[in-house]
Order: sequence, then C-alpha cells, then structure tokens
Amino acid sequence: MNILTTRATLAALSMLTLVSLMAPSWAQQQMAPAATAPSAPVAQQAAPAAPQPPAEAATPAQSPSAAAPAASQGTQDVSAAPADGEGKTQKSATIAGLKELSPWVMFWNADIVVKAVMIGLAFASLVTWTVFIAKMIELAVVQRKLRGALAKISDVRSLAEAQFALGAKGSVLSALIAAAMREGRLSAGISSDAGIKERAASSFAEIVRAEGRRIRIGMGLLATIGATSPFVGLFGTVWGIMNSFIGISKSQTTNLAVVAPGIAEALLATAIGLVAAIPAVIIYNHFSRVTKGYLELVSRASGAAARLLSRDLDRTHGSMSSGAHSRAAAE
Repeated sequence: MNILTTRATLAALSMLTLVSLMAPSWAQQQMAPAATAPSAPVAQQAAPAAPQPPAEAATPAQSPSAAAPAASQGTQDVSAAPADGEGKTQKSATIAGLKELSPWVMFWNADIVVKAVMIGLAFASLVTWTVFIAKMIELAVVQRKLRGALAKISDVRSLAEAQFALGAKGSVLSALIAAAMREGRLSAGISSDAGIKERAASSFAEIVRAEGRRIRIGMGLLATIGATSPFVGLFGTVWGIMNSFIGISKSQTTNLAVVAPGIAEALLATAIGLVAAIPAVIIYNHFSRVTKGYLELVSRASGAAARLLSRDLDRTHGSMSSGAHSRAAAE
C-alpha cells in the first residue's frame, strides 16, 4: 500500500508539474490573437488598471507587427524627403534662371541672326532720334528766319528796298527776291508785263519745290523705319522661336527653365522693333504737320516777292508812259 500510495503521489506531482509548464505557453497563444484584434486599443487603455504580466507577455508578440508599419512609414518619410528636396531644388533653379532673363543677358544669349536683327533695330531707333533732333532744330531756325524776313519787307515798296532790308541772310525769301530781280533784269525792254510775271512765277514755283524737298530730307527715312521695323522684329521673333523648338526637340524636355530663355530672346526682337517703329511713326506725323506750316510760310514769301515785282513793273511802265506824254507835249 505504501508503494502504491507513493506511485500515485509521484504521478499526481508529475501531472501538476506538466500542467504548470504548459500554462504559460497556452496563455501566450491566447494573447497573440487578442493583440492583433481591432479591440486591442480598448484593452490597452484598460491595461494600466490591471496587472502587467500578461501585457508584458503580449509585448513580444505585438512588436513584430507594430514595427513593420513603423518601419514602412519611416521608409516612406525618408523616400518622400529627398523627393521634396529635389522638387524644391528644381523650383529654386527655375526661379533663379527666370530672374536672370534680363534684356542684356537675353541679347548676348540670342542666336546670331536674332542678335543682328536687334542691332539693326537699335541702330534704326538711333537714326530716328537723330533725325528728330536735327529736324526740330532745322525747322525752328528756318521758321524763325522766314517770319523775321516777312516782317522786314512788310512795308517796303520795291524789290531793291526788300533786298537791302534782308541783307545777305540766306532765307528762302532772299532767293525769291533775287529771282524776281533777275527776271526783271533779263526782261528789260520787253513791254509785256504778263510774260514777265509768268516767267517769274515759274521761277518762284521751282524755288518753292526745291525748298519743300530740302525741308523733307530725313522724313522718308522716318517713314521707312516706321513701316518696316515691326516686320523686321517679327522676322527675328520667328527665327528665335524656330530655334527654341529645335532646342526643345533636341533636349526632349518642356521644362520652363529650358523653354523660356529662347522664347524670351525671340520676343525681345519684336519689342525692339516696336520701340523703333512707334517713335518713328509719331515723329513722322509731327514733322508732316510742321513742314506743312513752314511751306505755307514759303508760299506767303513767294506771294510777297510776286507783289513787289508787280509794283516795280507798274512803276516802270508808269514812268515810261509819263515820259512819253511829256515828250509829246513838248513837241
């Protein structure tokens, strides 16, 4: 009996020992699904009030699954950071490239044909302003001189007095007075006053036309610049845009930093063409009005010379007729 009791006691102790060894592993297997379930946050919130050993047992089971999303998230953040940095770098490079597109930089970076067009248009603009300054001075001087000459001969009675009053000043009125006196001298002995006046009027018309041609010198150049500069600038723009598209096809990119400089250089040619054309047209129209006013003064001078010639002819024929009458009375 003692032997049987001893054997039964040893068997019971072995069973208890086996059960006690198997209990922790069974608890771990039961807690692993609970850690991955959707209700895990609620258990974790209630965990501080409960004893911690089961939670400590669950921690090794949770760490692999929780570490994987954290690692993937960290990888995404690391991969996203260089992408953002690269985008910012490209954007800053693009902005810096666009800020460098000044007219001077665009001119030096332009194609040789576009550059030649720009230089030609700049020279045309320089010619326009040179003609403007020169013609303004010339028209102001000749108008002042002609008005003064007309004021001096307003009270004279003959061509000789007019020539003496004008002196040696080289105004168009002096040329008209000289032409009238030359025709009167060449027509001495001719009794037909109509023929003398007709020939003098022909000489006056030639002088007026010559003065009109002289005063219009440079205006044809203004008209040419105003009419052709926009088209010359457009030619430079077309050429520059064509080269830009060729560069795009070679680089196989449509990035703004690559496309913008060529197009900006092309458009600069059109801008310079307009800068040359618009002032030329405005200045041409202004000089057309001023020249018309000056030619009206020249016509007045021609009429004044014709009237003086007519007075001289009438005096000459009047003196001749009075002399004839006196001789007839004496006889």
